[in-house]
Amino acid sequence: MNVQPPPPLHGPDFSSYAASEVSWLLTDLSHVSLEAPAEEREAMMQAKAGHYAESLPIEYQPTGEYLELFHEALAASAARVAHAVGVVTELVIKARSSDAVLVSLARAGTPVGILMRRWAQFAHGVELPHYAVSIVRGRGIDGEAMRHLARHHDPAQVMFVDGWTGKGAICRELREAVAGLPFDPTLAVLADPGGCTEIFGTRDDFLIPSACLNSTVSGLVSRTVLNDRYIGPGQFHGAKFYRELAPGDVSNLFLDAVEAHFPAVAASVAADWPVLAATDRTPDWSGWNIAVRLAAEYGLDDINLLKPGVGETTRVLLRRSPWRILIRPDAHAELGHILLLAKDTGVPVDEVADLPYACVGLIRPKGPRGFEGATQ
Repeated sequence: MNVQPPPPLHGPDFSSYAASEVSWLLTDLSHVSLEAPAEEREAMMQAKAGHYAESLPIEYQPTGEYLELFHEALAASAARVAHAVGVVTELVIKARSSDAVLVSLARAGTPVGILMRRWAQFAHGVELPHYAVSIVRGRGIDGEAMRHLARHHDPAQVMFVDGWTGKGAICRELREAVAGLPFDPTLAVLADPGGCTEIFGTRDDFLIPSACLNSTVSGLVSRTVLNDRYIGPGQFHGAKFYRELAPGDVSNLFLDAVEAHFPAVAASVAADWPVLAATDRTPDWSGWNIAVRLAAEYGLDDINLLKPGVGETTRVLLRRSPWRILIRPDAHAELGHILLLAKDTGVPVDEVADLPYACVGLIRPKGPRGFEGATQ
């Protein structure tokens, strides 16, 4: 008996994005209760009693002060984000032609994929197909989604898209996941401070405002879920659509704010991307090497407990059990949301002068009591 492949999901039935912006290769699990407190999830993951993708963190509900910081960060960085969007999209078109197929890694990559799609329309008048798929650390990429893409597009035209790199774990996961498949594992990102890919808008570690929030800046979609209780053979990985959070949704506001700067940055993008394209962009995996060093310095025997970069540090504070935050002294001005979250949750902040990232988040290790309180 042949199982009919599932169709993609689209807004407004799934997500607050317009149907034309993205096709979600996901299974709608909005009706399932999957949320668990951060401490409970952390204990489960570190005890190897379950996988992080089997449940969801409870969505952080930002305070008025925190939302104000988001809007300030967006106003301050929208032009910089727009420039990075333009540069990375031009590099993608150079690598894949104007027939490129954007495949964003849900959910952090999806707003970036939409912005890249909008840049291609703005600068070249082309409508790039854009899909969002799930990839899970330790479990790989969604095989059913890859089969869907291979049925409908030339795999050679696919470019995977994400928001940023930290130490490069997802780049490594993607490379292993598509080994043996007709897909190129290259990952295009706005910011590559970890030196993990050759297709990027910048290698500076700067705040991409979409990292400040969760579903309310990502189309009201949860992070992805892979749980055998709800996902069967022939189904895509799952996610939830948080319709009830619509009053606080800034997903399209973020996209529109960045897109508004496209005309202003067009000339600088046109001048900058060919220069970048001509340089040696070979990944050096410096982020991974630095993460290994810092993990040793702070007594962490699991490198996954260390999350370098602004985006990853934000995730630690919003979703995990943060232990401490490392900040480069000259980056304070750009890290208002990090400092506020750390203050609100009582997480200590250490200044580290030679930090190559703006900041690094350390997750609380679940060892003996003395180990939990360890410092450098």
